[in-house]
Amino acid sequence: MTNCCLVPEEKLKEAAKKVFLEKGFDGTTTRDIAQEAGMNVALLNYYFRSKEKLFSLVFNELFELNFRGMLQIMNQSIPLKDKITGLIDHDFQIFKSNPGLVTFLQNELHRNPDRFLCAITLEKERLTTIFDQQLQKAIAAGEVRSITIPHVLQLIAANVQFIFQSKVMSTRLWQMTDVEFDQFVENHQKIVKDMICNYLFIPQEAD
Repeated sequence: MTNCCLVPEEKLKEAAKKVFLEKGFDGTTTRDIAQEAGMNVALLNYYFRSKEKLFSLVFNELFELNFRGMLQIMNQSIPLKDKITGLIDHDFQIFKSNPGLVTFLQNELHRNPDRFLCAITLEKERLTTIFDQQLQKAIAAGEVRSITIPHVLQLIAANVQFIFQSKVMSTRLWQMTDVEFDQFVENHQKIVKDMICNYLFIPQEAD
């Protein structure tokens, strides 16, 4: 749906998402959001009362978007390796679609750690139960090296997120256009999947 077709409330939410991703909570004013939406501040206050309330809506929506996709992958009846490569693909796609999301989430982690911890804690059990059972089974069978879920998820996050965080530095240092950077990300995505799977999965001898 294009912005011109959105009702005022949704238009303001879309504008807030764009501005918050670019500037973060502290760098954003209600006037910034209203201007992005092509409305006045009074209308923003009528629908959302405060910047904090609007930010909470945007944060929860982006957080849920990320974890909903992870949950769908982790609960699928597919091989463990496919789940891990699926999680990597999911993260790359989320951050490609929302380039400022990495910085947005990290800034919020430092600004309001309690909100972030609360959101993660609520999703933790849903995310890890089936995945943990499958991981432990693969470890016991000698298919995967001994490792915990936090380490697996950190391996994925660390190898996916930094390329988006460092886009400005990389494009300037290596003189890349946006198109060249997109290709760089696509190549890096393949490298990350190979690297993590080669580390985690123990080569099996042929029968």
